[in-house]
Amino acid sequence: MKRYIFLSVALLFLFLGQNVFGQNNIPGTNKTILKYVESVIGKKVDRGECWDLANEALILVNGKWDHEFKYGKLLNPKKDTIFPGDIIQFKNVLTEIKTKHKDGSYEIKRESMGQHTAIVYKINGNGDFEIAHQNTEFSGKKVGISRLILSTIKKGKIFIYRPVVE
Repeated sequence: MKRYIFLSVALLFLFLGQNVFGQNNIPGTNKTILKYVESVIGKKVDRGECWDLANEALILVNGKWDHEFKYGKLLNPKKDTIFPGDIIQFKNVLTEIKTKHKDGSYEIKRESMGQHTAIVYKINGNGDFEIAHQNTEFSGKKVGISRLILSTIKKGKIFIYRPVVE
């Protein structure tokens, strides 16, 4: 019986994964970044470039980064827990979501991001995030929220960083 309960609990945590740990145990620096992001949704940050949002958030927390595209400690989303407030760098990414309609037809939505920067805003589940970013087609030069599901990435690379303070 004990083995069954242990296995059930272990499977529950495995199933919930990022959703449980990614929302509840957010590091302090990430919490500060998240609070900042919430304060600027719908607003233009600095010049409205995508990386300006990450830059201003890192300035706020006295974060270290190379002032190019490395925003802290590089994480492995397959092994490391990703938290809101982590920063994502996209390089030549193409996402593709296929939706089936009631009539049996399909719609394919594609989004491409050459060199682009975003901040994880919310964890919906393993590999399923809401991200805050600007300089996008949907929100222009203002900070907006969109969804990123890692399994929909068809080409390119993403790099996820944990902010590191000095």
